[in-house]
Amino acid sequence: MKMPVDSTRNSEPGTRNSSVRPREVLVLVSGGVDSGVLIWEMSERAERVHPFYVRSGFVWEKTELIWLRRYLRKIGSPSIAPLKVIDLPLKDVYPRHWSLTGKGIPSHDSEDAAVYLPGRNLILLSKAAVHAALNKVGTIALGVLKGNPFPDSTRRFFDGMAGALGEGLNHPLTVLTPYAELSKREVMERGKELPLHLTFSCISPKRNLHCGRATSAPSGSGDFGPSECRIRRATAVHWYDGELVGSPNRLTRSPLFE
Repeated sequence: MKMPVDSTRNSEPGTRNSSVRPREVLVLVSGGVDSGVLIWEMSERAERVHPFYVRSGFVWEKTELIWLRRYLRKIGSPSIAPLKVIDLPLKDVYPRHWSLTGKGIPSHDSEDAAVYLPGRNLILLSKAAVHAALNKVGTIALGVLKGNPFPDSTRRFFDGMAGALGEGLNHPLTVLTPYAELSKREVMERGKELPLHLTFSCISPKRNLHCGRATSAPSGSGDFGPSECRIRRATAVHWYDGELVGSPNRLTRSPLFE
């Protein structure tokens, strides 16, 4: 899938590592818009991009992986390596957590604290860093957005993790967060030519589709919260503030029914 190249993307806002153009980069991916746009943009900057998914047993992961694989197949960039799925079960540390049991899933009007997954980025980075070191990859990228209220999403945290993990693995690491000063809308605008209708983010999927609700936006930012879902039943599309997002010719029947 050939996309137009935007030269303004060579210098990403939102991180003091904006001038870094890594030869290889590991991108922590979910099925969502942020990592979907990020992996494409990184593929235009780096020689090789490694999509890396950490599977922990969350109730949404089966559906998320279905959509992620479809999205990666659709963009089809030669610089993007095959998806790597790594298991890191959390049942032993999250034994009764809603994210694993599916019981008591936060409602659409929940506070930020209700959808917080303790140590989420710490866990993701730890496993990703070991894989990166073993494969001689020196850069890890995440699609963290502006206004993220959680303590493991600050620049200080990412710099500290990069230093500690690099030292412990004897392998220098850089952690990029190129969207840290961007809103959800701004990221979606950057990816407007991408097949964002194949992205997926929902903490309570139904029959491999979005549940049709959305959590509250963090910190009054006006963006979707951590589940960022909207109704996605008859058509596989993204909604943002009541507007369809994506090119009209891509807003077609969900590929799950093709």
